[in-house]
This record gives sequence, structure tokens and C-alpha cells, in this order.
Amino acid sequence: MRQSYKIMIVVGEVSGDIHAAKLVKALREISPQTTFEFFGATSDKLREAGVETIINANNLSIVGLPEIARALPMFWQAFQTLKKVAIERKPDAVILVDFPDFNLKLAKALKKNGLKIIYYISPQLWAWRKYRKKTIEKYVDLLLTILPFEKNWYQKEGIAHVEYVGNPLAGEVKSQVSKEDFCAKHNLDSSKPIVALLPGSRHKEIIRILPVLLETASLMAEKNADLQFVIALPSTRKIYEVETAIAEAKRKNLKLPENLLTVQNETREVLNASDIAAITSGTATLEAAIIGTPMAIVYKTSVFNYKLLRPLITVEHFGLINLIAQQRLAQELIQDDCTPKNLSTELFRLLEKEKNQNVRGKLSETVKTLGPGGASKRAAQIVLKFLQSIEGDTP
Repeated sequence: MRQSYKIMIVVGEVSGDIHAAKLVKALREISPQTTFEFFGATSDKLREAGVETIINANNLSIVGLPEIARALPMFWQAFQTLKKVAIERKPDAVILVDFPDFNLKLAKALKKNGLKIIYYISPQLWAWRKYRKKTIEKYVDLLLTILPFEKNWYQKEGIAHVEYVGNPLAGEVKSQVSKEDFCAKHNLDSSKPIVALLPGSRHKEIIRILPVLLETASLMAEKNADLQFVIALPSTRKIYEVETAIAEAKRKNLKLPENLLTVQNETREVLNASDIAAITSGTATLEAAIIGTPMAIVYKTSVFNYKLLRPLITVEHFGLINLIAQQRLAQELIQDDCTPKNLSTELFRLLEKEKNQNVRGKLSETVKTLGPGGASKRAAQIVLKFLQSIEGDTP
């Protein structure tokens, strides 16, 4: 049995980086006698996990067609660099994590050059761009899914090389401190309501969504002065982005709440301490559900992007927790519906004691369908078995 493997790993967004880093760690843990050489497109967590950086993935996380169009030369250069390095270094397998617009093209190019392709966190073809299944069928050797319904969907579409590993967040999302300790640290009153505001992990999301959240906070504070608002910013964003939005709001004479705080890299702690949350659609909505925080899901992009992309989306829900539950556990305020008036109305509704408790119960029941945890370990076991099968080894 081989004692070493060379693996290229490619991520393009924060959530993919987090899941990929856990997979790298799990591979080393389940096979400590094996030497793994990892390299590829990395962000903060993969670099912390000791993966060699060929491309800095922090630069790849861009949303919006005009923005992507302007960045095409950068994407093309990253694509060519990764392709060249993969062909030269001949990894035993290439693990592509989410980021389908880039990674499916890379899968095609690398598979044509004889490399084995593993795709972790499968593209959401059940939501839109179903035609991409042909690319997966032809150019992906192993597809790993993380949502309960995905494996059956892919198999019904004729893709057999698919495994469901569970969700990497299940059993792992928790606050490092209690609500009381968090409040003490940030001078908040734990006896008064706390509203979490999550403006997203991309710069354009913060530009478009944070102003709506700030105006919502202003409206709510006018009606209830006891409310405390906490803006949770991921580590990939800069505090000045929030400061710029706040300065612009003040320039427009918006009266912001006195109890408005910004914290960074404490998203789970914020959610755990909060009574309710307004969350930009994405992985954070699932984190909130696991923690049990009632939420409203918001999203806003450019008019051009929305008009172009909305007709392509075929699912009933945008939010991950709603998709998993197959019902609207969290109200979705998307594009024109994403207004301070609508959002404040929904958040006040969620603050009502009976409604709040009811939603928490439904979130808890839905989260159970994700399984008990250990998805990263299961994914690592399947990946290792796949690597061994390439060489004809016995697992």
C-alpha cells in the first residue's frame, strides 16, 4: 500500500476553504502513516492547514456578471497557472471544492490531461443550470454531496459515481463562549434583545446589503430603544467596509441605533447570543439554523444580474435551511422585497416570544436531518479509498 499521495485542491470561496481545510485535516488524521502533499488554490484556512499556495483564492471570490467579466483576465491567468502546475506535478487526484463556474471548466481541462477528478460539495444543479450534469458525468470521477437530497437527485439524472457524506457543519457549528460571556466582552446587556446583522462575505454584498440592514436597524430602534444590534463580519472582509457604509448612512442623515456594534470573526458567537438575525443568503443561514437562531434571509444584487439570473433558478427556495426543510422556515426577502420596511416587520415578528420558540423548534428538527456530524471524516475515508483504488490497493 502506498505511503504517500500528491493532491491538488482548488477552492474559490470562504465556505469552500473552510470545508476543504477540514477535509485535509481529516485525511491526515485517518491515515497518519501516509504522507500527503497538498497544493493548489487556497484561502486562509487551507494555508493554515499547510496546503501550498499556487493561487491565492481570496482574489477569486467575486459575485455579479459585470464584476466577473471585468476580472476575466485574472480568472484566465489563475486557470492557466493551475492547469500548468497540475500537468507538471501530476497529482494522484485533484479535489475541486464548490465554485462550479471555475472548477467545472478546470475539471474538463485536467481530466483531458489524464488526471483523476474528485468534486467535493457538488454544484447545485438541482437549482439551476441542470445541463452541467453532462460535464460532471464525463469529467468527474467521484462526486461528494453534502445535502440530504442531492445523491438521489444525481442518481436519478444518471450520475452513478456520487456519495453523500453529510454536511460538514453538522455537529461542528457552535459558539466558543456563552451568551453571557459574549455580552460581557462586548458591553452588551444580556437581558435585552440582540439582533444579528450578517451582510455577507463578499465586498459587493456588503455594498448592496449592509445599507438595507443599517436602515432596518434604524427603523427598529425607533420603535424599541432596548434593541441591540451586532454586525457580524467574516475574517475575509475589512472593518473599513462597514465603517464606510456607516459613514454613508450618516451622510444621508440616517439616525443609527446607539446600540450598534461591529465584531469580526465571531459570527457563531454573535448568532448564539442573538435573539434573531438578518442574514445574507449563503452558508451562514445554515450555521444560524444549527445554532438555532430564528432568521430572515436577505439578498440583493444588481438589477442586471437579477434579471439575467433569476429565470434560470428553478427551485422554490433560496435559503439553504429552507431547501433542506422543503418549506419556508425563514422568510426570504430577495431583491425588490429586500427593503428596510419588510425586513423590520419580519424581524419584529420573529421577536415575539411564541413565534421565536416555534421557529427554534422547527430549526432543531430540520437540522437533525443533516446527521450527527463527522462529514469531513466520511469524505476523507471515501477520498482515501478512491486514491487506493487507483493503484489497485486494498483499503
